[in-house]
Amino acid sequence: MLRQTFHRFGQKLVRRPTLEEPVAEDDRERRLSTLDLVTLGVGRTLGVGVYALACEVVSNQAGPSFVICVLIAGLSSMLAALFYVEFTARVPHSGSAYLYSHVTIGELWAFITGWNLILSLAANAVIYFYVLFLAFESLRVTLQEIILAHVSHYIREDHVSFIFMFVLWFLKDFWYGSTSSIAKVVMLVKILVLSFVIIVGFVKGDLHNWKLTEEDYVKAGLNDTSSLGPLGSGGFVPFGFEGILRGAATCFYAFIGFEEIVTRVEKVQNPQHSIPRSIVISLLILFVLYFGVSLAVTLMVPYYQLQPGSTLPEAFFLIGWAPAYYVVAFGFFFSFFGNTFRFIYLTYDLLYDMAVDGLLFPVLTKILSWKYFYRMIYLIFIIIAVIMARFFGLNDVVDLMFIGSMISYSMVAICVLIIRYQPEVKKGGSEAEVQEENGPVAERLTLQRLLFPGSPTPTPLSGRVVCVCSSLLALLLTLLCLVLAQWPVLLSGDPVWISVVVLLLVLIIGITGVIWRQPQSPSPLHFKVPALPLLPVLSIFMNVYLMMQVSAATWARFGVWMLIGFALYFSYAIQESVASNRTYARAKTVNSELCSSST
Repeated sequence: MLRQTFHRFGQKLVRRPTLEEPVAEDDRERRLSTLDLVTLGVGRTLGVGVYALACEVVSNQAGPSFVICVLIAGLSSMLAALFYVEFTARVPHSGSAYLYSHVTIGELWAFITGWNLILSLAANAVIYFYVLFLAFESLRVTLQEIILAHVSHYIREDHVSFIFMFVLWFLKDFWYGSTSSIAKVVMLVKILVLSFVIIVGFVKGDLHNWKLTEEDYVKAGLNDTSSLGPLGSGGFVPFGFEGILRGAATCFYAFIGFEEIVTRVEKVQNPQHSIPRSIVISLLILFVLYFGVSLAVTLMVPYYQLQPGSTLPEAFFLIGWAPAYYVVAFGFFFSFFGNTFRFIYLTYDLLYDMAVDGLLFPVLTKILSWKYFYRMIYLIFIIIAVIMARFFGLNDVVDLMFIGSMISYSMVAICVLIIRYQPEVKKGGSEAEVQEENGPVAERLTLQRLLFPGSPTPTPLSGRVVCVCSSLLALLLTLLCLVLAQWPVLLSGDPVWISVVVLLLVLIIGITGVIWRQPQSPSPLHFKVPALPLLPVLSIFMNVYLMMQVSAATWARFGVWMLIGFALYFSYAIQESVASNRTYARAKTVNSELCSSST
């Protein structure tokens, strides 16, 4: 009896919905081209991140090794993108990591993914408004003298901030389609401004800024002792390997946004070819721009002159080139307009989808369906941003968003690893029919079957083996990253810690080998992630290890968030979920109204 109870409970945790038929490829709604998707990906991602965080990373995290941080973050993003691409080929539905985990590994993991996506998107909104406040404050200080000099009889100094906030409120109404001609012009302007930064950086650059020594600090009047302290140790890597990893975790924010491309799968003319190409092209454009900016900034300005909280345009004041400051400041403010508010609609869509699925309170569907609510949500985010800015720094919010995004990306990697080794379920079929077609029902697991499955196609048993092994891999990789995070102890040669690392590596290699021996699905797809299971393991390891660079205080805040989520799921969602008795067909009428102008 107790066994049956636990079995039913376990079945609830992994229950999965059935997807409806995708939109036909000749449907008239499919009108987006590869260029449209590149515009969407670059326009969504190439925003305020590079302007707000470049100086932050250079000044007190990585110094000139900022260029390596961008390289690591770009590689991690490219790996994550590969898994999204395979899923769009395998599950041709507009969605997100929440959808992919829901239809692959079940309800509990979908809730965890969705709950973390909510955190990531909400933190992204707070970061956006936080940076916008910084930008307005910078512009207010710059223009205050000009404005007040001519209208001081009519406007007091404290009125200037109110005017900027009033402009912010109406900024949301400057909307353009995310794939329209205006969007392409906006994207081109953003690229041109950052290209200007790169050119100026190389013109004004000095290679000596990558080889600074203690004498340079003393000459600059910044250090008159034998210890450099917060300035680091000088050279190309002044803050050490730990600074590079910490900076890479922060830089990852600048690459987040490419996954919005997969939310338009059902509106793309040729998704099997356009989705992979657009994601790869978008990330390549972003990487070239970010890498160029990282080279330019670190060559142009000694890293100790940059202050935490400074924005990218301010670096040009340090080299005495005011005209360039205004050009880059224009690009900074230009990056705020229109489509950057798209993340609010992504949050809106995710909340609506989870409420429809029964994983959040259904009253949310009524609230979100209220036609004026989507206008009020801007004000809600502004209030949240003001409150969080009072209690947390920008880096704290970036770290929260980073954890939420990394967990979502890791979930997608695990989903690809699992689904590649699962037997196919025909339309209208059941697991029982799969068992009857692929092997005996009473198939028993032995050591020989573990290493030599004896079937060229996946069976229910081999599929379960991969599910269990994937879960063990995720756990072991997390433990390995926790141990490697104590790398100073490892470098000291402590035999206990080294033995633990060796043991974990042997277990990870062994389990990876077991997965490799299982038969893969022969289903033809236009794109498949190569080198399975190695690439998913590498991606998960990079994601988890970068997450280990986040401070303990941020993990404590994240733990509180997850405790709230688990309380909600086990007290409400596990009973009210509708995944087990309906087709995965969402009511998108409200969302289509909101997003109709974006296509």
